[in-house]
Amino acid sequence: MRIVVLDDYQQVAADFADWSRLDSEVEFVHRPIVDDDDLVKVLTGAEVVVAMRERTAFTAGRLARLPDLRLLVTTGRVNASIDVEAAHTQGIVVCGTESTTSATPELTWGLILSVLRRIPAEDASVRSGGWQTSVGGDLDGHRLGVVGLGRLGTKVARVGAAFGMDVVAWSQNLEAERAAALGVRAVSREELFSTADVVTIHYKLSARSRALVSAAELGLMKPDSILVNTSRAGLVDTDALIAALEAGRIRGAGLDVHDLEPLPVGHRLRSTPCAVLTPHLGYVTEDTYRIFFTQAVEDIEAWAAGEPIRVLG
Repeated sequence: MRIVVLDDYQQVAADFADWSRLDSEVEFVHRPIVDDDDLVKVLTGAEVVVAMRERTAFTAGRLARLPDLRLLVTTGRVNASIDVEAAHTQGIVVCGTESTTSATPELTWGLILSVLRRIPAEDASVRSGGWQTSVGGDLDGHRLGVVGLGRLGTKVARVGAAFGMDVVAWSQNLEAERAAALGVRAVSREELFSTADVVTIHYKLSARSRALVSAAELGLMKPDSILVNTSRAGLVDTDALIAALEAGRIRGAGLDVHDLEPLPVGHRLRSTPCAVLTPHLGYVTEDTYRIFFTQAVEDIEAWAAGEPIRVLG
């Protein structure tokens, strides 16, 4: 049985699980997949594939070109880049893994503080001989606006409260009573964007929520406010955000997710002022990887024994 582990960018997947338990050939691919033909070339003859989150898409068209594939394991419980229905039609079993709920909220606060206190810029300044080149913003007594008060948004809200922030939230179906039980005040979308000093997004991407943050919402934000997105790139109109940052209409932005990943070298975001960019690190932690790859091995073992576990769809 040939097993291929895709998107092992940091070359660490082999270290986070005991792959020898599978008694099979396991190949780790350390580079991004370029296109459909590249994927077919890499996976020809592979019966089992482990995909890292949504780094590589498995569309119906791509799956049709992989006749050897029998088991597709994705790290995490949901992967919008896999056409699960098409996989089932082709007789491919799709399994997932559990994950932590702390890694992304923790990175969110790293980005908030990095943008608000200009940590990357001040670090670069010190290393080049400078000293105290900016004046940072504050959290205590200021307003945190959480877009999406689910598992991750709730964790972010609790940290905001610990910082002494006034925490408000909005989502399409957020009930005031539920928000209040979490120590958060539910507000309208317009009030959140127009009054929050920090807006952080933790929302599910769908056809209805795509470009949830558009030029209109950015236009509501205060000049000294910041926007942080560790959820899905499609929730924010990237062109509108770049325009707002270049014009200085908001203080800054922290982005962990991008329309194109890896972000192309010449992409405008790379040179956009007052933006702190991370390469989709929300789930990239030791504890998370240990869960991902250990359970991926378990999924493969269970499937090989004829009793698949954590089956998706």
